[in-house]
Amino acid sequence: MRVFCASIATETNTFSPLRTDFADFEQSFYAAPGAHPETPTLCSAVFPALRKRAVTGEIDLIEGTATWAEPGGLVNAKTWAHLRDEVLDQLRTAVPVDAVVLGLHGAMIADGTVDCEGELIEEARKIAGPKAKIGVSFDPHSHLSQKRVENADIITVFKEFPHTDFVETGEACVNLTLRAAHGDISPAISVFDARMIDVLPTSRAPMRGFVDKMIALEQSGEVLSVSAIHGFMAGDSPDLGAKIIVITDNDASRADRIAGELGRELYSFRGHTKPEFLSAKHALKAARASDTGPVVVADVWDNPGGGVAGDSTLMLHEAISQNMTSVVFGTIWDPMAVRLCHAAGEGAVLDLRFGGKTSAHAGHPVDATVTVIKNQRNAVQSFGASIVPLGDSSVVRLGGIEVVLNSNRSQAFSPDLFTNLGIDITQRKVLVVKSTNHFHGAFAEVAAEIIYAAVDGPYPNSPATTKYRNLTRSIWPIAEHPYEMELS
Repeated sequence: MRVFCASIATETNTFSPLRTDFADFEQSFYAAPGAHPETPTLCSAVFPALRKRAVTGEIDLIEGTATWAEPGGLVNAKTWAHLRDEVLDQLRTAVPVDAVVLGLHGAMIADGTVDCEGELIEEARKIAGPKAKIGVSFDPHSHLSQKRVENADIITVFKEFPHTDFVETGEACVNLTLRAAHGDISPAISVFDARMIDVLPTSRAPMRGFVDKMIALEQSGEVLSVSAIHGFMAGDSPDLGAKIIVITDNDASRADRIAGELGRELYSFRGHTKPEFLSAKHALKAARASDTGPVVVADVWDNPGGGVAGDSTLMLHEAISQNMTSVVFGTIWDPMAVRLCHAAGEGAVLDLRFGGKTSAHAGHPVDATVTVIKNQRNAVQSFGASIVPLGDSSVVRLGGIEVVLNSNRSQAFSPDLFTNLGIDITQRKVLVVKSTNHFHGAFAEVAAEIIYAAVDGPYPNSPATTKYRNLTRSIWPIAEHPYEMELS
């Protein structure tokens, strides 16, 4: 059995001041055919899963390109065309194939192409032919179009947010796609549009119980797969919003029924899923008042994982105004400041301007006399089994505050963001991280308390007031009752 695999992934914030080009993919992760590492990336877990099957002799694996860019702004048209055509040409060379497996994110939008993944899957279907089985994996913060559903046989989506199950999701995609290619199953896909958009962390109720229910349905054998698309509120897509995907073995009516039941339940959670968000002032005051540490404070909206720059200084300015000590910030993206720190050397004291460069809504740059505590070439952090590059990085101290400056944009995933740079987090009272919820899985193990801070900035965090142009469907909270008739 011949199987082709490839991975193109990024998450596009169409309201971000950033832009994304091929250099962003190269800087984050780019593996030519056969060069994918043994460890998976967030969206390329299908590669090691397929390699395991190839080793047993079950399949003849043809690997295409695997690449990922940190979430950012609109992808330029030339970059999208280059990556799309690169993978499709590789598939043309590989045919005939029995299966195609694609590790995708699902929220990529390019200049002139609002549904990049739909276009890629549709073209892959034309090349592979109607008999080949196509399996795709998605991040839940994606846009599920009809074009994707019509051209894929298997769709699996990370169930967890934070996405701690990305390896299992890739393995499930591979397993089901190969079973379909062998003729062991005949997948029937049903999609229910929940017509809502919200922040849906699965580390807390009610989403925790909802995910457990999805897992139980799969384990019972009643369905082959069940997934929840959360949607990505910062992407102006006509398919924006939450959807339920159910796959059964040749039982469309059962898939429709279960998808509808789960979709209605998900809709009932609207407005009740987010943790309490405090202002920067109150979040930092609460952290200072805690009797134990370290207290983790999440700057949820200046999150590079949502496509913004991650160079907002609003939280840092608040910490300075409160004369905070024993606090460390991770990270502020500023390649120029990092370069200056590396030039000055560890131990140097210099006047440094950093942060606040890319948006008028992300605070003023910080001007301070700082001490360079640490310089590190090619720093990294971990996200489960994945290694995330931070690029050249520096740690600077101003008063009782330490700041990690990085040259590759990345949200905070793990405490080793700090410990890899020599920071003993057990000796710090407060850790401020830029992340909405991906930090939670690893930081919860070391945090005495976790506080969420909502600081307005370049991320469009209120769908009811965001000026979408491509979204024409009625969804909550833009519409208070988007489809009462269907739910009655």
